[in-house]
Amino acid sequence: MVFEYCDTYTSSANFRTYIHNHLEGIARKNPHVEFVVKQRPNKEPVVRGFYINNRDKVICLKGLEVNGIEKKVELLLDSSGAKIKPLKRRIVESRNEAARVIQQTRMLAVLDTRVPGMHD
Repeated sequence: MVFEYCDTYTSSANFRTYIHNHLEGIARKNPHVEFVVKQRPNKEPVVRGFYINNRDKVICLKGLEVNGIEKKVELLLDSSGAKIKPLKRRIVESRNEAARVIQQTRMLAVLDTRVPGMHD
């Protein structure tokens, strides 16, 4: 995980506070993760997560309070790095067609009883 910030930008002030007060504790809790802090002159603060599957995620930390930064870091630590797949495009297939047929049959039976003279 790479933390990048600017020493002079005011948008990095909370990030600098986070690094000085919280980063060591996060590093101790996650000994399996490598933490790198880099200066990034004249740029907004970001945190980059690099994953085993050769993917990375970058989160801009501009304007976040210390607790917001902590939540974003936890989000990267808990993430697998897998690409997010939209659910609405997935095709849903039924495993049991019989249940649908029975429901349609019951609906037809109800319709038959409500409409008199349907079977003349």
